[in-house]
Amino acid sequence: MTLLVTGGGGFVMSVVVGEWLARDPANKAAILDRGPLDAAAERYFAPVRERLTVIEGDVCRAETWASALDGLDITAVVHGATVTPISRGSAAEARRQPEAEDPARIVEVNLMGTVRVLEWARGNPAVRRFVYVSSGSVYRHHGPDWQGEPLPEDGYVAPLTLYGIAKHASEMVVNRYADLFGLPAASVRLSSIYGPMDRVTASRSFRHVPNRVAHLALAGEEIRPNSLDSAGDYLSSVDVAAAILGLIEAPALRYRHYNVASGAITTSGDFIRWAAEKVPGLRCRVTPDASANIVQDPALRDGMWGAYDTARIERDTGWRPRPLREAFHAYMDWILAHESAAADGQA
Repeated sequence: MTLLVTGGGGFVMSVVVGEWLARDPANKAAILDRGPLDAAAERYFAPVRERLTVIEGDVCRAETWASALDGLDITAVVHGATVTPISRGSAAEARRQPEAEDPARIVEVNLMGTVRVLEWARGNPAVRRFVYVSSGSVYRHHGPDWQGEPLPEDGYVAPLTLYGIAKHASEMVVNRYADLFGLPAASVRLSSIYGPMDRVTASRSFRHVPNRVAHLALAGEEIRPNSLDSAGDYLSSVDVAAAILGLIEAPALRYRHYNVASGAITTSGDFIRWAAEKVPGLRCRVTPDASANIVQDPALRDGMWGAYDTARIERDTGWRPRPLREAFHAYMDWILAHESAAADGQA
């Protein structure tokens, strides 16, 4: 069985590919990406590289990749190729508005790229499952109506950014293709993701709070958040991969949209406390000025910023995320084992 993953050289999608190939020695994968694998991805895929095909092409231009896919016996597709224009993280980054830098490209890749991949998939009857990787950015900034409840997939959809608008439009296009052509398809809405393979790439340069906390702690640097109370629904890329592959392998799907999230709120203070368990003597100082190296708005605690309801995917696949502290500690261990080793090799 061969799984096609668009954007498979990037952050979360590379973990999807890696986990897929690790599940079964008979599994194969194909990556469609805008350029060759970077050094981090080559190292990550090295143990399974002989079962991986990498195709370079612009997702919006099917003539650059369609013929190369036709002979690979692809039976499932995870469409994750995207441009992610997000600022925030440090005080300096918070002043940027990356959507204003190339708005047309955001819409073209994130919407029309989806159409091109769907067009290819509907012409290949061997494709038995199509999973579109969407985002919690499709949701409103506030909700649900009852305080304390997790955000469900139905309702509360009102994206404000070009990224979220294109993601929501793509979800609707996926749904329509499923109806028109009998394509078994679903969309996953990811919460705030961190974890293995989180790095700067050509299409994404944002690092969520747990990434920053882990790297600052392991580097022995002082952590200077603007608040310990800023929060989000954070999930490791390893857990995301398990959820997406659960949808690929499920005998049947009852829904068109699935939240993939931890289902709980975690604060900056939680991650800093957990990091201190791994790095005794870790220094932290709340800094509500321009010298802060972790900047989040503590008022953003509901809607797309709050906890997501994950009952649907749990029912259809049995998937559940790992405990949050355990997943974060595993990520710190991964950084030490992989990123530190890579840095040593380049020294």
